[in-house]
Amino acid sequence: MTKDLKTLLKEFLEYLEIEKGRSVLTVRNYDFYLRRFLNWAKIKEPQEITHELVRKYHLSLARENNSRGGNLSIATQNYHLIALRMFLKYLISRDIRALEPTRVELAKTPERQVSYLEGSELENFLEAPLKDTNAKDTTKLRDKAILELFFSTGLRVSELSNLKKEELNLEKDEFSIKGKGGKWRIVFLSNQAKYWLKKYLETRKDLSPYLFVREDKAFSKEKEDKPLAPRSIERMVKKYAKIAGLTKKIVPHSLRHSYATDLLLNGADLRAVQELLGHKSITTTQIYTHVSDQHLKEVYQAFHGRRRKK
Repeated sequence: MTKDLKTLLKEFLEYLEIEKGRSVLTVRNYDFYLRRFLNWAKIKEPQEITHELVRKYHLSLARENNSRGGNLSIATQNYHLIALRMFLKYLISRDIRALEPTRVELAKTPERQVSYLEGSELENFLEAPLKDTNAKDTTKLRDKAILELFFSTGLRVSELSNLKKEELNLEKDEFSIKGKGGKWRIVFLSNQAKYWLKKYLETRKDLSPYLFVREDKAFSKEKEDKPLAPRSIERMVKKYAKIAGLTKKIVPHSLRHSYATDLLLNGADLRAVQELLGHKSITTTQIYTHVSDQHLKEVYQAFHGRRRKK
């Protein structure tokens, strides 16, 4: 006898957590997206998920308003549909008759715009913590270390936030990081990042295992088991973009883009950047083709037709 969808959903979430090693946040998101579908569809059996039902569901997502009164973004719509695809794939792997996952069509997304810093913009931004006249010296050191680590490694904000002191050996130039999907990769520390991390850690008096903590916890003798939150880092980055006089929108991921852009402009190939960023597919890394295209143009102009008469 086939189990009902609510039971299968519970088992699917356990599968993601235990067998696939997905993070708590990822499992929570899948739970939200799939329960939203089930509440909308009002069905109980897997066989009731049809192509026509999915089409109507996608239409309802496209017409739904978000919390700000506008329509759900195409990316948000696709998150819902990707979760449904994964669930259907899981059902089929369990020999449960269900809709073929590839029949769940995603909305076409517009070409992604990459926000990155280079040249004087980048230098001004990285120096901004030291120019903050309202901040304590210890805060300046922490924030400077964060920005240098971002640019040195291309870490995601969640990866940086959860780093523990024991994971870094400042005598070495590299360390391992566990990224999306439980995938491990090697990242490298620049001399600047090592210098500012060391100066920051010398000021720490607390017992927290985390590399970055709130300022009020950095001098507490009590063990603090919470790191500096991603949201706090986002606010910090926004503040320093303003101090640096930048008019473009800068978020922590902009430093990841800046890291990748810097590598490509200095001659790294796209495959190497894919590995350094921890992208599962080269397709994801191809958002940086604007950079490699620019580099190719410079190569062309420098070397093509040089022997021809002018």
